[in-house]
Amino acid sequence: MAVGKSEFPTIPSIDGVRIGFAEAGIKKQNRKDVVLFEVCEGASVAGVFTQNAFCAAPVELCREHMLVSPSRYLLINTGNANAGTGARGMQDARSCCDAIAGLVGVGASEVLPFSTGVIGEHLPIEKLLSSLSVAVDNLSVGTWFDAGEGIMTTDTRPKGAYRSCEFEGQAFHIAGVSKGAGMIRPNMATMLGFIATDVCIDQGLLQVLLKEVANKSFNRITIDSDTSTNDSCMLIATGKAGNDKLLDLNSGFAKYFVEQLTSIMQELAHAIVKDGEGATKFVTVTVVNALATKDATDIAFEIAHSPLVKTALFASDPNWGRILAVVGRAGVKSLDVHKVGIHINGVEIVRDGARSPSYSEELGQSAMSPENIEIKIDLNLGGSHDTVWTTDLSHEYVTINAEYRT
Repeated sequence: MAVGKSEFPTIPSIDGVRIGFAEAGIKKQNRKDVVLFEVCEGASVAGVFTQNAFCAAPVELCREHMLVSPSRYLLINTGNANAGTGARGMQDARSCCDAIAGLVGVGASEVLPFSTGVIGEHLPIEKLLSSLSVAVDNLSVGTWFDAGEGIMTTDTRPKGAYRSCEFEGQAFHIAGVSKGAGMIRPNMATMLGFIATDVCIDQGLLQVLLKEVANKSFNRITIDSDTSTNDSCMLIATGKAGNDKLLDLNSGFAKYFVEQLTSIMQELAHAIVKDGEGATKFVTVTVVNALATKDATDIAFEIAHSPLVKTALFASDPNWGRILAVVGRAGVKSLDVHKVGIHINGVEIVRDGARSPSYSEELGQSAMSPENIEIKIDLNLGGSHDTVWTTDLSHEYVTINAEYRT
């Protein structure tokens, strides 16, 4: 089940990036479950990772490798997270990097590993290692669609986005894929996200930019409030577009690039929400006129995480008292309950902290029925705001997660 229809876009290759894939049979036979990105020499590569203290072995190794070497290859496997696997898990991640390094002739620290899937089980390392030569051979034929399919776990469809852009005669391109459907409450980025552009940009600036844009996209989505052990989002800039290297973000070109990057990362983030496990609704929660952005963020996430609100959304039940109660318990000290307003899909539900005189159950039912729902909370206190995207909570979500390992 997923919200709305989605077709994977046609994504041309990004100059300086090649993609390979293989079928290792890690969890299922006859499906792509290994993806390899090759990045040209001289490219900038930035990454943000999970803040979960039980981070997976590949996350630890990625951080280690990025400190000592430029990144040339990104290796992803699905079907097994290699998390909660102790010293053996780290050795398995190193073995994968060593194997790719030997096949392509680079140092092992130039290879970044990523894994996604079941936590607490060791990688079927022999299956994985035996598939790597196939992934390398496929670097000449792999596509972004192969990458999108190859990183899926409980996703029902691959997620991709593409922009072909021009600013004052300077052309550039951005492409990306993401995966995620459950255990989604990123605390840095997303479950897995890989974005590439041919823009030339300073390595340090790219890292700062990725963190900022992740906070406006992947860090503003939630399905079930669970931060994964494996969250990773990578941004590659190959420098092949021919622009003067971006050293700051003050130019018109730089600002336009940031707009397009933000747009594509939000599209990929929204695609995760729309494909949330058991999702039937795509829900935008916006809090406006707060005294501080953090107040708006806290209330928005509190609403998006509430099981009572999410089940009401699934039932299209305009039980607005649940939303009102969440606003009150979000811990915002500046809150004045007598100023709060609530709209659902444009229908005024609450005015001045009480039921709106114009509200009726019929209007509420109509507002809660569509696939796309916007909940807008007006605190009437200041000029700050924030937005979070989430889903409803259905019977199917429980079924999927109860039966995940069986």
